[in-house]
Amino acid sequence: MKKSFFTINLVCILLIISGSVFANGERIISLGGASSWSFAETRRSITEARSIRPQPVLLLSSAPVTSVAGYSAALGVMGNFAALTDSSLDMAVSFDESRSSLYRDSIGHYRVNAPSDIETVDRSLARAGTGAALFGTGSVGGSGPITIEPLSRNALFAPNNRIRDFTIEFWLYPLNLENGEKILSWAALKNVNGNFIVQQIECIALRNRLQWSFTNFFTSTNGNNHLSIEFSGNVPVVPGTWSHHLVRFDADTGLIEYIVNGNSEAVMHTTLSGRERGEVYTPVAGNGGIIELGKSYIGIMDEFKIHKVFASRNSMDKYESKGGRMQTRALDLGDNSSTILKIDVSGGRIRMGDTDGTGSAHFSHTRINEFRQNGRFLFGDDSEMNFFIRSSENPYLLNNVPWTNFIPGAQLVKEIKGRYVQIAVDFYPSKDGGISPYLDEINIVFAPNEPPMPPGNVIAAAANSKVFLNWRRSSSTNADGYLIYYSDDRGTLFGQDSSFGESPIDIGNRTNFIVEGLRNGTLYYFRIASYNKIDNDITIIGDFSREVTARPLEGLILDEFFEGLAF
Repeated sequence: MKKSFFTINLVCILLIISGSVFANGERIISLGGASSWSFAETRRSITEARSIRPQPVLLLSSAPVTSVAGYSAALGVMGNFAALTDSSLDMAVSFDESRSSLYRDSIGHYRVNAPSDIETVDRSLARAGTGAALFGTGSVGGSGPITIEPLSRNALFAPNNRIRDFTIEFWLYPLNLENGEKILSWAALKNVNGNFIVQQIECIALRNRLQWSFTNFFTSTNGNNHLSIEFSGNVPVVPGTWSHHLVRFDADTGLIEYIVNGNSEAVMHTTLSGRERGEVYTPVAGNGGIIELGKSYIGIMDEFKIHKVFASRNSMDKYESKGGRMQTRALDLGDNSSTILKIDVSGGRIRMGDTDGTGSAHFSHTRINEFRQNGRFLFGDDSEMNFFIRSSENPYLLNNVPWTNFIPGAQLVKEIKGRYVQIAVDFYPSKDGGISPYLDEINIVFAPNEPPMPPGNVIAAAANSKVFLNWRRSSSTNADGYLIYYSDDRGTLFGQDSSFGESPIDIGNRTNFIVEGLRNGTLYYFRIASYNKIDNDITIIGDFSREVTARPLEGLILDEFFEGLAF
């Protein structure tokens, strides 16, 4: 009988990432919840939030500078419009810093100065990113303003700079929006043939709308004549609700358009007729111009940006429609051919940045009451999460294994076995781009393929040049066979004398065996181990049985007990 070739896989103690061992032998690995998300190794457009559940959750990160949300103007000539991209930015103030004194223009064209009484709210109240600026609650008479001044000639609003296309956009969350609240202003002095005139841009609240005025801002080609225009939105701005405001200008056609929440509210032309004919007046910035934000405003502002192009797209969606993805690293279940039994998941959906409805300066986010445990994480607003798993005996081969979709808490549609598993979750926002699903916890329930128990009642009897061994079967149901370890040196168990080959001898799934070819007069030591065979190359070996000994002798015959055994 020849010894089978196999790989001896020494069994280590199972590394339990987080979890407990159940009485029936099942085990659990927990991600998130009371554990961390450190095993969520790959995150695309995914971030952690700590204010939604008692423990951190994963959810979509806010949309970046550019957005996939588009719109068509109801009126006017679109002109040489362009997508809003990083390269088109002249200024970007995100208000994501931990305190107002750290606010900055990430492009570097402007210096931002914010008084200490401007409060910074966290991501639960922000429209995008990790924070936003809260005005009007810091002191008697309000707080602010935030002042922004050019640092270099590269700034669009640098002194004496002739401005071509531009787009101004920001998010607003007013508390009350009283008449006269000043959202934005800019003032400069311009020298016209030795005489100084005042230039102004203002955005103020009037009858629950934002009114824009551009005074002496647009200049004729010869620089001697100036044009002032004024417009406001048609739809009221609702207190306690985020709204997006965008003003864009096309220097070729003179089109200036005001867009609220993606809808065109006002369209004009910077010509003397106000229509699309005649000389186009374009902006020329005067000296000493400083932008002021929130001078007499009460509420939140987020993501203030100026672009050097006439925008074809705005930043309406908080979350990108293509969503995001989380993928864990290879999770070690500890034993080859471990079986995934089920995967329990908890999570929900949330809209960030809602107030408590009182109109006061106290804010809280609203957790939509659809917290779930298991089942399909598809919500009525089309936000959803999809879940995937794959497994392998080798962590470096996981990328070659296709993903299997699963429904949390339900029986898996196909058997998932292996020592290493990976979980992936795809996140998709609501159809309006304002709500993200969130992942609270993942529990992977599995049955480890533990080494089988050793056989019992091992006995040995010597004869001439051989030893008879007999034992009781292992109590483990996954015992596929037995290995006989022998040696004439106690403790080593790797002898070479037997005619069946070196120790151990694979004798298959039987409960007795005759070890032949041994030296008479030599004391031999024997132990037997059960094994579980996964495939042709991988074998899980259990613990040794108790040690037994026997000394073969010439002319020695078996006693009556062994003569009755059927070998």
